[in-house]
Amino acid sequence: MSTEDEARNLAPRRGAAKFWSYLGTVIAAGGVVVALQLNGLGGHAFSVMGATFIVVAVLLLLGELRPLMTAGSPDANGVNISTAFVFALLLHWGLAPALLMQSVATVIADIVRRKSPWRTAFNVAQYALSYALASVGLWMFGYTPSPSHPLAVTGSVLPAVLVAGALYFVANTTLVSIALWLHEHNSLREQIFDNWAYHLSSTGALLGLAPIIVVVMEQGPALVPLLVLPLFAVYATAAMSLEREQQALHDSLTGLPNRKLLIQDARERIDTADDLNLGVALFLLDLDRFKEINDTLGHQVGDALLQLVGQRLAAVIRPEDTVARLGGDEFALLVTDVGHWENAVEVAERVRAALAEPFRHEGMSFEIEASIGIALHPDHGHDFETLLQRADVAMYVAKERGTGTEIYSSETDRHSTIRLGMLAELRNALENRELELHFQPKADLRTGDVVGVEALLRWRHPERGMVPPDEFIPLAEQTGLMRAITQFVVDTALKQLAEWWRAGLRVQAAVNVCARDLYDRDFADFLRERLDEHGVPPRALMIEVTESVLMADPGRAATTLLSLADVGVGVSLDDFGTGYSSLVHLKRLPVSEVKIDRSFVLRMDVNEDDAAIVRSIIDLASALGLRVVAEGVETQESWDRLSVYGCDAAQGWYLAKAMPADMVTSWLADYERQAASRNASVPAQGPGERRSALA
Repeated sequence: MSTEDEARNLAPRRGAAKFWSYLGTVIAAGGVVVALQLNGLGGHAFSVMGATFIVVAVLLLLGELRPLMTAGSPDANGVNISTAFVFALLLHWGLAPALLMQSVATVIADIVRRKSPWRTAFNVAQYALSYALASVGLWMFGYTPSPSHPLAVTGSVLPAVLVAGALYFVANTTLVSIALWLHEHNSLREQIFDNWAYHLSSTGALLGLAPIIVVVMEQGPALVPLLVLPLFAVYATAAMSLEREQQALHDSLTGLPNRKLLIQDARERIDTADDLNLGVALFLLDLDRFKEINDTLGHQVGDALLQLVGQRLAAVIRPEDTVARLGGDEFALLVTDVGHWENAVEVAERVRAALAEPFRHEGMSFEIEASIGIALHPDHGHDFETLLQRADVAMYVAKERGTGTEIYSSETDRHSTIRLGMLAELRNALENRELELHFQPKADLRTGDVVGVEALLRWRHPERGMVPPDEFIPLAEQTGLMRAITQFVVDTALKQLAEWWRAGLRVQAAVNVCARDLYDRDFADFLRERLDEHGVPPRALMIEVTESVLMADPGRAATTLLSLADVGVGVSLDDFGTGYSSLVHLKRLPVSEVKIDRSFVLRMDVNEDDAAIVRSIIDLASALGLRVVAEGVETQESWDRLSVYGCDAAQGWYLAKAMPADMVTSWLADYERQAASRNASVPAQGPGERRSALA
């Protein structure tokens, strides 16, 4: 039994008198209808209906016991196929046989599903009243079918069938909605019209199937089982759609809900909590020292450990709460009906206690601790995005302080108001086209030829002017907004690349991506689709990732990088030298280029230690067959020294600053014309002279 069913088996918390009065009225009225109809159903009727009735009754009962589960269904119990057969009985042999089988099927199914007796009585009664109203619809057109005078379905009967179906749908929806409204104390309008399109389409499809069933029934019992074949196809299709939904909403490794499903659950729970004045707590959990285990023992052990963690978390919380895996070693718990912050802390301590027990896998034992951040609704936020951001702040405070568990506090998030305000402005910036790309050229150090450009994001704020990327990119990376920004950057860069290539400017553009993009399994497919859409060859695009992001989880990163290599997109390792890449990782990963961090290049002319680092990086990358690009080249001396060291390319103010697309287009065209003119006039020009001409 689902959690929703368990809740509905209980009496309402308040307003019980009205609820029971309504139920008693419906049950009494429905009971009268059932009694009157079944009283007139004698043995002669069954002999007339014969074997056809038995076959239809069996299929009807099976349909009631095995509801159709569809993707996106708002009803956890699914759609009852039996509706089509009951409506067919109503059309062909009248109300009495239809109510008999509907009542029998409802009682049996409700017993199997362990529904309360009063729910079963109400279900039988509301179906009786709904189908009785449908039979009135047939009577209005002069049709009163019975076992002795069955109704044959022809074209002239269809208007009556349509009216009868509409009356059934309206009555059934209204009776059930009023009961749920009185039981759950939410909006009656919401109960009636929430998901009405889904209920109308599903119920309409079943009622529309009934005339076809009648046509088959008229041919005799032998043909009725043939209806199983199309129904089997419907069930199979629904099962496939459920499987696809399961994959889209659940983490493939642990089977837990993913971020998308967590967002759906959170929004529903928050809406319900607002109506019932209940508290909701969001827990963000990060495993301590997991990366050490993962890197030392391998991803297979790490994956098994994550699965065990997921199982323990699911065992700690109640069935009605949600535990989700957000990615990597980060999990989230959504707990409802939290009365006070102390209750949330108790839950967190239970979680930490469950994780404190040693984990055992293939003879090995592991001890893992977790840092947990807690944000409460409505105290810390009224929407999921705010709660997630503030739980994230609390989690990092717990990690930094070593306390294990922290509840969000504005005192530990002094810039929260500013950050949240900027986040809202950043969302508007995307919609209002305030974000734009600038492009900085990079040139070959040996020939002076432009070999590409780097796409750099800029925010032209209407009041603050140009906002530095360092102020808004880290904030976006902590939220789901980064995905939209990445899509904007990729689309804008590819659109510009397409224009350049059509104009004969065959440059390559490098686009920076963050950890969320690199760990997204669908990122390579996204790039392939965008490349095809813009008509840009894959070799024209380079993806830049920072060394720290790459090495944070090399295994997951490698999966995406290999996919990018399959697409044909190059990968550049940015800020090289500031992290902790190993030769083994660089050799195994499909990286085609490394970029020396500008901090080393800028100090190279005045600090021989930095110069030695730069030279070592160039030698290392060259030995591995990687192209080397130096960032932050601002002087002739740096340019010449890098050339002597054997660096492949450079970018920086010495060559050109980052420029808007129209300016860089003119710059590229002018640069090519100047280069062609120099080559024509000075055929024997040396490398040093050529580089001097660049400035």
